[in-house]
Amino acid sequence: MADFTKMTVGICGLGLIGGSMAKAYRAAGHTVLGFDKNDATLGYAALAQITDGVLNGDTLPSCDLLLIALYPEQAVRYLEEIAPLVASKTVVIDLCGTKKKICERGFALAKEYGFTFVGGHPMAGTQYSGIKYAKATLFKNAPMVLVPPVYDDMAFLDRIRQLLAPAGFGKFSVTTAEAHDERIAFTSQLAHVVSNAYVKSPSAKEHKGFSAGSYKDMTRVAWLNEQMWTELFLENKEPLLFELDQIIHSLSEYRSAIEAEDADTLRSLLRDGRLAKEQIDG
Repeated sequence: MADFTKMTVGICGLGLIGGSMAKAYRAAGHTVLGFDKNDATLGYAALAQITDGVLNGDTLPSCDLLLIALYPEQAVRYLEEIAPLVASKTVVIDLCGTKKKICERGFALAKEYGFTFVGGHPMAGTQYSGIKYAKATLFKNAPMVLVPPVYDDMAFLDRIRQLLAPAGFGKFSVTTAEAHDERIAFTSQLAHVVSNAYVKSPSAKEHKGFSAGSYKDMTRVAWLNEQMWTELFLENKEPLLFELDQIIHSLSEYRSAIEAEDADTLRSLLRDGRLAKEQIDG
């Protein structure tokens, strides 16, 4: 039986997500071991007392929980490298923005080497990246999506929730890797593409004094990490292309109605959108 009151937690990747996890677990009294390929980040984490020690081949077997906060391809490579060193008691949870590839590999490696792997995606963040923006409360009341190896073991899922309790998540959703990636294409990835494209208008340079909440809402996630999002978009190519096709089709309908000065069609399109929003959000 795991002792959830005092754990050793390893965190690979000390950016915004991994750094915030480190702060949350350390604030809850747990021992945090960290690793980052950037020596400056790793040194800062130690100096700022965000971590208690370094996560490496010697300390890895002591971990009760291992969180992997890397880009998907890096996460797969890291897991392949360290899998033989992971203790059977360790629960490994990745925090990647897509789930299919990392879960396929993670479940296979866990079965081969005898540890537990669970896919995870914390639905929280900011437009900024890096450990200097990390905060212990980043995940407080935020949703957490889990992709477990089994879906009907309530005791197992409760154990995962307890392991993640220090982060302060407000709600857990359990799904498959495929369903996660399809949904995230709409709820997150499409929003980032649209926002990023929206600010490319030449009018954006002249917006000051003429913008309020609508502009801020539409452009917040345009300020993104292009390296990470390029990888996420390409890994989730088909679901994202589906969502892009849907919005391009809808936008073409609005454009055609406006160009033709077809008030009835335009009014109907706007009404349909308003009703869809009311139905979705209640």
